[in-house]
Amino acid sequence: MWLKPLEALGDNGDPATEILAYIERKLDLSRKNPTASRLFAMEIMQGAPILGKLLGERLKRLVDEKATLINQWVADGRLAPIDPHHLIFMIWATTQHYADFEAQIHAVLGGSVDINRHFDTARKTLEQVFLNGIKR
Repeated sequence: MWLKPLEALGDNGDPATEILAYIERKLDLSRKNPTASRLFAMEIMQGAPILGKLLGERLKRLVDEKATLINQWVADGRLAPIDPHHLIFMIWATTQHYADFEAQIHAVLGGSVDINRHFDTARKTLEQVFLNGIKR
């Protein structure tokens, strides 16, 4: 399920629109599946004993494919120069943070956080930060 949002990053649309849609899909997964995200994070923190092969093969191929696409957008002048792998890593880190560190977020924002409003604010903030960082 965690690969599907990146798989959907298409080469036919506007790069900024595609990346913003990817961010939205990742946030939606984090909102709907926080336990699955935390389980995945624990697997990674333990050195990926179960998923290591998948990460080194299927995930690597997918990320390299999308990095090539992002590099093409940069080469075409459609995005500002940016390292595509690290852009993807930053999207992972920021979107999954909301699931993986949910307890910390609730402690900081208060226990009565409206989860839908909270994720809408997160999405708008991430879109603004990422869009301003990658637009040409």
